[in-house]
Amino acid sequence: MSLTPYSACTSILIGKAASVDGSVMIGRNEDSRPAWPKHFVVHPAATTINATFKSTDNGFQMPLPNEAFKYTATPEWSDKYGLFEEDGINQYGVAMSATESTYANDRVLAADPLVKDGIGEEAMVTVTLPYIKTAREGVNRLGTIISQYGTSESNGVLFADRNEAWYFETGSGHYWVAQRIPDDSYAVIANQMAIQTIDFTDPDNFMWHTGIQSFVEKYALNPRREGFNFREIFGTNNQMDAYYNLPRVWYGQKMFNPSIEQATNSHTLPFICQAEKLLSVEDAKAFLSSHYQETPYDPIGTGTPEEKKRFRPVSLATTQESHVLQLRQYAQPELSGIHWLAMGVAAQSVYVPFYAGITETPVDYQRGLETYSPDSAYWVFKQTGVLVDPHYKLFGEQLKQVQQELNQHFASSVIQTDQKTRHLNGLELSAALTAESSKNAKLALEKYRELSAKLITQATALSPLRYKQDLNL
Repeated sequence: MSLTPYSACTSILIGKAASVDGSVMIGRNEDSRPAWPKHFVVHPAATTINATFKSTDNGFQMPLPNEAFKYTATPEWSDKYGLFEEDGINQYGVAMSATESTYANDRVLAADPLVKDGIGEEAMVTVTLPYIKTAREGVNRLGTIISQYGTSESNGVLFADRNEAWYFETGSGHYWVAQRIPDDSYAVIANQMAIQTIDFTDPDNFMWHTGIQSFVEKYALNPRREGFNFREIFGTNNQMDAYYNLPRVWYGQKMFNPSIEQATNSHTLPFICQAEKLLSVEDAKAFLSSHYQETPYDPIGTGTPEEKKRFRPVSLATTQESHVLQLRQYAQPELSGIHWLAMGVAAQSVYVPFYAGITETPVDYQRGLETYSPDSAYWVFKQTGVLVDPHYKLFGEQLKQVQQELNQHFASSVIQTDQKTRHLNGLELSAALTAESSKNAKLALEKYRELSAKLITQATALSPLRYKQDLNL
């Protein structure tokens, strides 16, 4: 994101034949600042004549369609730097997550510079998700916008519906490509352009700016004698990649393909992979919550001080929220989609399941300013993490127990809710899904508030201002 020099989001995409239950899943950690609250809202469907979007950040503006579909979103607490709605599922069962910040190389940007008032991350969900009915439509709409108006950043964007997952990347001011994740595969991405070979004879699985081939040829940008590798043409291959980006991809592939040995910061890590087992939503959440567990590089592990600081982990203090957008094989988009949302640091928070069919979010999820407040969901989860941080050995197990209890409860809740509501439709279905989602959110907040109260009480005995008299003196 544009709030920091190096935004550090991490993403995952899973095809329907690669998942244990036939779900298509996309997920991402939104990283920016250690104290920068997010809200969670539902935008109702709306009809507006001559609607226009104008960014509060860089002045980007464009006309919008008259009809906007309902969608969930996680906007910033302030629109000073833009909306940053980031992730959501719309009423047609289309999920979008934007963005995975990436970096283009100098030779490409010399030929097609970024556009100062072009579309940026903060606007992408807002001008795309309410106006699309499939993931493929999302790729096409965003690509058309970037081709016409340009973009102020290089980014990766995730789209999904219950049939397909797509990864979309911008490589310069106007040029972009997108690849469909094969149904039997997954991909993990970490702030580096990821898409590799583009097959321009296969429009079913690749989409692109119509002029990208001639652009690359005109400015002699392709370092290969044959083929078109987007990562090599538009991306970077530097020290930041080696220590900041690639190790996160390595760890994700190590989690899902443990039998394959790869160098920790190899520049040849593949984009598309087939996992050794079918993946669940729990696997996606585990990756987004990870910090190099069972390796010397875990910041709270047993490695040396140098090893523990060597590589940037997936889950860290600057995570504002983490999400997995799951599209199951139900005909009703309200029931098919689950917006799993963990406010704050994923490793210390918990993913609460919100059905796509909800019509509102709990009030605590709509509150929170830059300064701590106890009635904000973001700050409730963040507070627990702050209390655990200095005393991981003492408090970490208590946090883990609460997380496990809630995870089991939420999984059970989803099973029961699916069974109770799969034969419902319309307002009756939306009301039931809203009630169950709100109940789960309330439970998570209660458990985390209880945990924080216990940790504060226990921490009173940990002050360094202590004295025990030695009677032998």
